[in-house]
Amino acid sequence: MSQTVSLPHDDSPLVIAENLHFSFSGRPIYSGLNLSIPEGKITVILGPSGCGKSTFLGLLGGRLRPDSGVLKFNGKDIPRSGSGLIAMRRKMGMLFQNSALLTDLNVFENVAFPFREQTDLPEAIIRILVLMKLEMVGLRGARNMMPSELSGGMSRRVSLARAIALDPELVMYDEPFVGLDPVSMGVIVKLISELNDAMGITSVIVTHDVAEGCSIADYVYLLDGGGVAGHGSPEEMMNSDNPGVRQFMQGLPDGPVGFHYPAADYILDLGVEK
Repeated sequence: MSQTVSLPHDDSPLVIAENLHFSFSGRPIYSGLNLSIPEGKITVILGPSGCGKSTFLGLLGGRLRPDSGVLKFNGKDIPRSGSGLIAMRRKMGMLFQNSALLTDLNVFENVAFPFREQTDLPEAIIRILVLMKLEMVGLRGARNMMPSELSGGMSRRVSLARAIALDPELVMYDEPFVGLDPVSMGVIVKLISELNDAMGITSVIVTHDVAEGCSIADYVYLLDGGGVAGHGSPEEMMNSDNPGVRQFMQGLPDGPVGFHYPAADYILDLGVEK
């Protein structure tokens, strides 16, 4: 169902997927996925549960391998392993759905972790860079706190500071709005937008939160049925003529996505399946 996707603007693509196929435990997730992620923009990937939103991030980061098709980052195929994959990952940051902070390390050490693992910078420089990243997310004063002492919103912001620590070209966000109160969610939305502009990075946000995702998106993809069900600007997606796209974007109870799970017919008077 998915067709080749060309970006309707002058931005060059940082990520390209062409005719991507992927199955998990024998269940097809993608059956010819095609999409392009424009450089320097915020792209939001929407879709129902199980459609492969987070799977795409796994493929892009090299944690998963496609069955077939092309997936390129910055014009090059995603390496399967080795030094090439490590070098590519240094250009990427990741904010995990559950923040994934190291529980035995305080806030400062969590953000310092990428520097210690990936660079040979002296301690004095690492301290300056860590405090700068924490300042960018408003948590310099929380540098000595442990993850268990943080609220959900604070944990998400520390994870964001760690994701941008090495000044990546691309930051991937896996359900960044889940479990946050309205104020914390508003802070995260504002930070993602401001950091994307200030640092000149490319952001890919996987979410099922239509309102928050579309509030900062430059471009939106809706995944379903093994490919792209719809794509366009937030305005184009909200006003789509496609019944399935319109149902998802507007949260309508009636539409192509049915209420009943497919089942055999019933002999109602006996209550026995045929």
